[in-house]
Amino acid sequence: MGAPGVPVRVVSYNVHGQRDDTAALAEVVRTTAPDVVVVQEGPRRFRWREKSAALAESFGLVVAAGGLPALGNLVLTDLRVRVTDARCRRFPLTPGRHLRGAAFADCVVGRSARFTVAGSHLSTDPTERPGQAELFRRDLAAAPYPVIAAADLNEEPGEPAWRTVAEGLTDTAVAADRTDRLTYSCANPRRRIDALFVDPRITVVDYDVLDTPLTRRASDHFPILVDLLIPAAD
Repeated sequence: MGAPGVPVRVVSYNVHGQRDDTAALAEVVRTTAPDVVVVQEGPRRFRWREKSAALAESFGLVVAAGGLPALGNLVLTDLRVRVTDARCRRFPLTPGRHLRGAAFADCVVGRSARFTVAGSHLSTDPTERPGQAELFRRDLAAAPYPVIAAADLNEEPGEPAWRTVAEGLTDTAVAADRTDRLTYSCANPRRRIDALFVDPRITVVDYDVLDTPLTRRASDHFPILVDLLIPAAD
């Protein structure tokens, strides 16, 4: 028998502010048929609600959380996933830097498989990242359900902010023995700076980083695709 749980397919994707081939971007996501997409660099300025809804619609999904209140982090879901609560976090602003944050959505799939999806995009500044990572980690630890945490960490495994966010969680690439799948940049893949972590109670079924001609046109980051089994409540 396989591991118990309800299957959920998750994509984490830094969409580069939709500055690249948006038709390719939509095709990439639609082809993967995800239940949840965690977006970094989504709409965060003028008309952000309309733009977030249009992005979700292009993927065949709906907006669950995020946008301007989370500084461009978005959680999108299909209609199989029911969202029971949503909230956003803004990290303290360092003068001269970009304001950043995180989005959170409490979800249920099936009758009783509950989980919390979180998404963030940490600073490019190595002096600013650790504090943001600690705040994000605290929010993950306080989540009411097993967490799925997706982020552009702007650093690689073993570095301080990565270690902080990963504390107590499973790196899905490690669980699938696919840490060789690099996420950035599409023009010259050389770094794994995008990650998807899960609560140890969640089973990692499969993991991939989608490096195709289409994804190389769609953004400057490759998307992460993960299949999970969410434990159902007794």
